[in-house]
Amino acid sequence: MEPSIIDKGQIMLLGFSFFGDPFRFSGGWSEENEIGRLWNRFMAYYGQHGARIKHVTSDQAMYEVHIQHQETEATGEYEVFVGLEVEALEDVPVEMTVKILPAVSYAVFTLRGEQITSDWHKMIYQDWMAGSGYQSAHDYGFQRYDQRFKGLDRIQDSVLDVYVPVKG
Repeated sequence: MEPSIIDKGQIMLLGFSFFGDPFRFSGGWSEENEIGRLWNRFMAYYGQHGARIKHVTSDQAMYEVHIQHQETEATGEYEVFVGLEVEALEDVPVEMTVKILPAVSYAVFTLRGEQITSDWHKMIYQDWMAGSGYQSAHDYGFQRYDQRFKGLDRIQDSVLDVYVPVKG
């Protein structure tokens, strides 16, 4: 699995967050774990109040950002954010959270079908990173869901991009 390396400017995201162990009650790719529940909450909000979210980028891609914190290694708890990219912040609904990701280089891994539900995290962060000459530039990474992702029920037909901030 070889990534492409791209430079990307600042990314502004608007959505919802969860902090804790998202797999405490249910593991894997499931709507039953905290990540699945977070997506369901966000999608319900967006379906009901989408007009309140201004300046959504034209591609309407969705993002899932995993943010490591100081205690993550010891507790297994981290922050998960899900949301949309926006071009500007205006009248942000109070229920929503803003994340501004810095301009940085990313290793972009494109996953197809069963690769999406595989242990790609280990393949990227342990296997690829160790021999790549790159190191992590920030304590986060994200998945970008666009029209190529067809849903959990059509994983075989789906494509997903994973972005890892890197420095050489």
